[in-house]
Amino acid sequence: MAAQWFIKRNSSLYTQNNSDNLRNYVILDEEIESLLASSDGFATVSPDGSDNEGALALQQQYDELCAQIDAKKRITAQTGPELPGMKLARLFRLTPFEETCLAVCCAPELDKRYERLYAYLHDDLTLKHPTPGLIMDLFCHTPQERVDARQAFAATASLLQYGLLIAGDPPQGSASRLLSRPLSLDRRVADHLLGLGGIDDRLARFVRLEEAAVELGLVTLSEEACDRLRGFVKHCLERFDETERHVVLHFHGTYGTGRKSVALAICHDLGRPLLLADAEQLLDGPIPFAEAALLLAREAALQSAVLCLEQVDSLVHDEANARRLRLLAKILGDLVPLTILIGSKPWQPRGMFGDQLFLGIDFPLPDDSARQRLWEQARINGTGRVEGVDFGTLAGTFRFSPGQIRDATRAAGHLAAWQQGETAQRVTAAELYAACRDQSNQKLSALARKIEPAYGWDDIVLPADHMDQLRELCNQARYRHVVYGSWGFGRKLSTGKGLNVLFSGPPGTGKTMGAEVIAHELGLDLYKIDLSQVVSKYIGETEKNLDRIFSEARTCNAILFFDEADALFGKRSEVKDAHDRYANIEIGYLLQKMEEYEGVAILATNFRSNLDEAFVRRLQYVVEFPLPPLAERRRIWEKVWPDAAPLDAGLDPELLAQRFEIAGGNIRNIALAAAFMAADEGGAITMQHLLRATRREFQKMGKIVSEGDFGTV
Repeated sequence: MAAQWFIKRNSSLYTQNNSDNLRNYVILDEEIESLLASSDGFATVSPDGSDNEGALALQQQYDELCAQIDAKKRITAQTGPELPGMKLARLFRLTPFEETCLAVCCAPELDKRYERLYAYLHDDLTLKHPTPGLIMDLFCHTPQERVDARQAFAATASLLQYGLLIAGDPPQGSASRLLSRPLSLDRRVADHLLGLGGIDDRLARFVRLEEAAVELGLVTLSEEACDRLRGFVKHCLERFDETERHVVLHFHGTYGTGRKSVALAICHDLGRPLLLADAEQLLDGPIPFAEAALLLAREAALQSAVLCLEQVDSLVHDEANARRLRLLAKILGDLVPLTILIGSKPWQPRGMFGDQLFLGIDFPLPDDSARQRLWEQARINGTGRVEGVDFGTLAGTFRFSPGQIRDATRAAGHLAAWQQGETAQRVTAAELYAACRDQSNQKLSALARKIEPAYGWDDIVLPADHMDQLRELCNQARYRHVVYGSWGFGRKLSTGKGLNVLFSGPPGTGKTMGAEVIAHELGLDLYKIDLSQVVSKYIGETEKNLDRIFSEARTCNAILFFDEADALFGKRSEVKDAHDRYANIEIGYLLQKMEEYEGVAILATNFRSNLDEAFVRRLQYVVEFPLPPLAERRRIWEKVWPDAAPLDAGLDPELLAQRFEIAGGNIRNIALAAAFMAADEGGAITMQHLLRATRREFQKMGKIVSEGDFGTV
């Protein structure tokens, strides 16, 4: 009604032009009269002929409509669901004038004819949206009201700070930049006011809404701790209107430990949905971070949802993101009563969230006995009958979370169906172990080279005592669930639960083969560390690389094999300068990471004497790989050939072993070279081929070649 009176009063200010060819550039008084008099979108103006009487009539109608609206709002607040406009005003603490601004800007969302009305009132066809000046002209009756109204359009006021209204650039030559800025309703806010659901399409790429559900069967947090947490959060939010103290929870742990399940359980208690967002997409997505953070917090408020940010490690642990994190904390504190952060590592905000309540909750991996129970339950409830699997050994071999165990059993069932047919009723140990390896984190491939184990116990030749050491080593990895779990030794040890092994010996004596045998026996992936990617001349980079290696190895349950380890793990030197001091820091950091690592780490060195004694003391096993004596060389010559290789009947392993004192790696090279020579001649592998290949190997090694050794056999 106020708008109609303003239009009537100011119609003489607008130039009339009845020319048809200028109709698109002119709004005639008759058109405005027609719009205002129509019954399909605008109220009718009282045609009494008197401006004063018309104003009084319009004001009376306006007051009556406001009273009716207020009455309906009071009834709705008591009996019905909250109206969208009322909810928006409550969430963003809007004044009545700010609510009016939203209503004026919402009008064109319902009827485009309002654009022509606004252009008419502005006396400017390019201004089809309301401006602060127009809204103040319509609804402010005194100079003081106009002064107060200007505050609603400040950058720090709710309308613009939270993006409810979008302010465009004022026309060129405007007397007042603030009063002339065209205002439009943000499209997500418009949808909300019109009762339309859905998530802001700018966030749809990395945000989803999940309804609350209680599913705590795979949660590693104790039942007592989980119940206490749920009760605590519910109590805090019930008193939120009194305290206005926002709650921030940081759930940290490995994938599959139930962090999201607990978040959903909390939402169930509160009767709210969970708005899930990927923090990495928030950082690297197409929307600038500040805008994305505002849209995300506002969406959580509009959905009455608990906001949950996943993958927050890159956000909270990178110092470069400190400014962004402070901005996010400020926005969340303004709009979201409860925020849940989900990451893998512990973190303390150090005052980042101000007076907000912050709690860090650890979701630990289950111990060996708990993992065994989970495997047994998964066998019953998941893939059906599993054959030939010791679940205790499986639990000790793969330090999986409950979620990973669930995924592995499902994957094993799919693999069995593929290999045995869709009606497969059993899962073999090989299929289950393959599924477990597939569930492991494969990011370690970027830091190390994965080796597919090709050797077993029948392929390696070592002295009997050394072979016993390798078998004992495998048994320690296999039965850790018994010793550390059932027998309670794990409770006596804070670190050092892993298996750290040193393989020492000259090149070619079988150190890499020994690592492959262990990986094959335990059914674990083997990764060979490329030291050129680990050691860095830049201070701090070596530690970062080592941390990444051990962190990824922990998640993928891999065996780490550091070949030529003495290049990195040599004796700590006497400190003579800053470089020596820092080199010692690197070695000390490595010792710490090895003690923390609970998997198998194998270090291979050609010179054991180069290793620091403090380092050797932290190793569970030291296995020597000596140059093979005569009997073992003969066995290597016998075992080196594949079954399909065409061997001449005149081959004499005994003679080769007696004449050439070389390591197993050299014997393998000689056998392969001889095979290519025989293939070139199209016949079987003979002693002549072997002698020629041995001569080439000696030349490569830089050894003196004696014609007597390579003469006719």
